[in-house]
Amino acid sequence: MADNDSEKTLLLVDDEEAHLESLRKIFEREGYHLLCATSGEQALELLRQNHVHLMLTDLVMPGMDGHELLRACRALSPETEIVVMTAYGTVESAVEAMKQGAHDFVTKPLKRMMIVKVVQQALQKQKLLVENRALREELSLVRPADIIGQSEALRRTLDIIRQAGPSSATVLLLGESGTGKELLARAVHRLSPRADRAFVAVNCAALPETLLESELFGAERGAFTGADRRREGRFEAAHGGTLFLDEVGEMSLATQVKLLRVLQQGEFERLGSSEPIRVDLRVVAASNRDLAALVKEGRFREDLFYRLNVVSIPVPPLRDRPGDVPLLANFFLRRYGAKNARPIEAITARAMDALCRHAWPGNVRELENVIERAVVLSRDAVIDLDDLPDGLRGEGAGEARTVAGSERGVFLPVGTTLEQAEMALLRATLDATGQDKQLAARLLGVATRTIYRKLGAERDDEGGPPSEDS
Repeated sequence: MADNDSEKTLLLVDDEEAHLESLRKIFEREGYHLLCATSGEQALELLRQNHVHLMLTDLVMPGMDGHELLRACRALSPETEIVVMTAYGTVESAVEAMKQGAHDFVTKPLKRMMIVKVVQQALQKQKLLVENRALREELSLVRPADIIGQSEALRRTLDIIRQAGPSSATVLLLGESGTGKELLARAVHRLSPRADRAFVAVNCAALPETLLESELFGAERGAFTGADRRREGRFEAAHGGTLFLDEVGEMSLATQVKLLRVLQQGEFERLGSSEPIRVDLRVVAASNRDLAALVKEGRFREDLFYRLNVVSIPVPPLRDRPGDVPLLANFFLRRYGAKNARPIEAITARAMDALCRHAWPGNVRELENVIERAVVLSRDAVIDLDDLPDGLRGEGAGEARTVAGSERGVFLPVGTTLEQAEMALLRATLDATGQDKQLAARLLGVATRTIYRKLGAERDDEGGPPSEDS
C-alpha cells in the first residue's frame, strides 16, 4: 500500500449489508480508516461529519441513489474522490456518473485486486492534485514572477523566507545593491497574515534626513517651512501591513532613535506634534552595508540592530548564482522585447558565454540594464556579442576567467592522459557553474548530452550505480 494510506478515510456505501461487509474486510486489510453506510442519506450525514478522502458507492439504491449522492458529495465535499460500483449490464449508468465527476467505476461482481487498484489510483490522483495546488500557491507567494533562479544559494534564501514569512518577526535582508531585496521583502509580506494589507516601501538612502523623518512619521501643519497641511507618514500608511525600510544603514542616529521607539512601543509622533500615534505593523529592513561593523564604529545603534536582526536573511550576489544568469537574461529578453516592441528571439551562445563570465558587480539590476540596452540597440533578431557593452565583449572573446569571476584554474601534472585532462576540466567547469550542466556545456563549447555521456562513462568505469543524471 502507498505511504500514508493508513491515514486516508474511505466511505463505503451499499444497501446490501453482506456486500458492504465484504468491502469492509477488503479495505480493513489494506489499513484504511473506514466509514460504512447502507443508504445515500446515511452516507451524506457521514460526509457532513467527517473528512472523507474517497467514497466508494453503489449506484442502484432505494431512496437517494448513487447519482444523487454523487451530486450531493460534489457540492458538499468537492475534494472527495468518488468511485462507483455498478452491475455489468448498466455500464452506461457508470459512464454517466463519471461525466458527473466520479473518478472511475467497477463492475459487479467485484474482484478484490481490481477494486483495491482503482481506489489506490483515485487516491494517488487526489494526492497529486493537492500537491500541485499547494505548489502553485507556494510559488505564487514565495516566488512571484520576478524572482527568477534555481541556484542553491537562492533556494536557501527562499527557504528562510518560507519559514519566516508567516511569523510576526522583524526581518533583516542583507545583500549587495541590485540583488532584489525589495522583491524578497514583498515575498515575506505575501506569506504573512498581513498579505491583504498594505506593503509600503521607503528607500532611506534616497531622501535627505529632514525629508526622511517627515516621510516616515508624517508632519503637522507648520512643522517646517512648506508644511501647509497635515501629512500622514509611511508608518500610518502601513498600519496593519508591512513597512519595508530599504538601505536602513543610511538612517541618521536621531531617526534611528525614533524607529527604535516604534519597534519597542508601537507608537510615534508626527513632526510638530506631541500626541502619540499607535500603529500595528511589521517591519522588514534591508541593507547593503555591514550593520554589525557600523555598530562598532558608533554609526548604528546596537539596540536597534538587535531589534531589526531578529531573522537575518542573506541575499546572494549574482556572482554566487552563475547558473541563474541564462534564466535571468532570457526573462529580461522577453520582458524588454515586449515592452519595446522588439521581437528578439534569442541570445547567441557567445553572447551568453560573455554574460556568464562577467562578475556582475551591479548584480541582477546590472544584468537587467545590459539586456534592456541590447534589446533596444540590436539590429537583428538575436542578441549577439557585438550588442553587449565593451566591458563584457572582451570577456566573451576568450579571457581566461571562470563563471564566477575568480582566477581558479586546473592543475595537471606531467603524465596526465588526454582523457584525464578532459575530465579534470569538465569537473572544474561544473564546480564553477554550481553543477549546472547546460551552462558548463556552453562554456566548454559542447552539447549538453556530451556532458551527460562523459559523466556516465566515468561512473561506468568506476563500477558505480547509475545516478539520476544518467
